[in-house]
Parts: sequence; C-alpha cells; structure tokens
Amino acid sequence: MNKIFLLLICSSILLCKVEDLVDVEKTIPGIVLDIKYATKDNFTKQKIYKSARCFLVKPAAEALKKVQADLKAKGFQLKLWDCYRPLSAQKKMWNLVPDERYVSNPKNGGRHTRGTTVDCAMLTLDGKEVEMPTGFDDFTEKAHQDYSKLPKSVLKNKALLKQTMLKHGFQPLATEWWHFDFKGWQKYEPLDIEFTKIK
Repeated sequence: MNKIFLLLICSSILLCKVEDLVDVEKTIPGIVLDIKYATKDNFTKQKIYKSARCFLVKPAAEALKKVQADLKAKGFQLKLWDCYRPLSAQKKMWNLVPDERYVSNPKNGGRHTRGTTVDCAMLTLDGKEVEMPTGFDDFTEKAHQDYSKLPKSVLKNKALLKQTMLKHGFQPLATEWWHFDFKGWQKYEPLDIEFTKIK
C-alpha cells in the first residue's frame, strides 16, 4: 500500500513539474500570433512581455495543432492572443489591476502560468478577421460564453471555435469566449521562466 501511495505521489509531482514548454510557431507552422501583452494594446495599457512569443506544454501544443487542422478544413484558422505567461508577468498584471474578476491572483498561480492556456480567435484562411462577440480583454457580459444576444453569424463563429476546442481537449472559461484551458491544467505547476530562457 505504501509503495502504491508513493508511486501516486511521484506521478503527481512529475505532472506538476512539467517544464517542457515548446514553441507553438514550430509545432504549428504558419500559426498567426497577435500577442497583445507584448504591446500596449491590452487592458493594462502597458507592455508586459518583452517579446511576442507563444509557448505551451507539449500536449497542449499538439492538441492545438489538431484544432488548427480542423478549422482549416472548414475555411478558418487560429489567431493566438496569449499563451504561456511567466509568473513574474502575472504579478505585474496583478499589481496594475488587483481585481480577480479580470486578473488571476498570482498567489494562486493563475492559468496561463502553467503553459496550458490559450486566448484565441479565428481568421479566414486569407487572414481576414472573423466577427466574434467582442474584442480581446472585454470584461462585459457580452464576452461570456453563454451570452446569446448576438447576430446569428457571430453565434455561429463562437460556437465553431468552442466546439473545435472542446473536441481536442480544451475547456472554455465561462466569462471569456476567447479563453481555453487544456484538460488537466490544474496538475501543472505555475512556472516563472522568461521567454528568452526557453529553448
């Protein structure tokens, strides 16, 4: 019994210690990045990241690759607004906006800090914006997953993104139509690795 218990603990620790972040641009060639926190075009109005990069743990990146393939078969593609976020960046965001309605308290780690979460939208294959309920970092009810007072075309676009993400193991966040967490995200430990230190 003790050996089994120890094995379970070790297994859990290994999951929590996963630090094999991969470059999503290498995993999904041609993926479109619009990393908002590498610019001032975000709700903090400050540049949080030093570079516009997207990293995820390998299982999440591979699942996202399948999402991209599915969407392309339907005439669309992903655009990524945010991926892995170092804990130091999460702390900076919290210091600027200490409101848990909009920013995860870094004491609890946050979701993006685990390399399992993406903020995304859709484009057509020729790069045109696909109309969605709101823009990024919209903290109104209109951005909620269950908000339905929208044009049919927008509801259809939102549903396609959500259904495709769900199919490949990503769970939506109720208050942000663009936010998706890869299954088992809670098992991964929050990381504080700067982009420049990720191979």
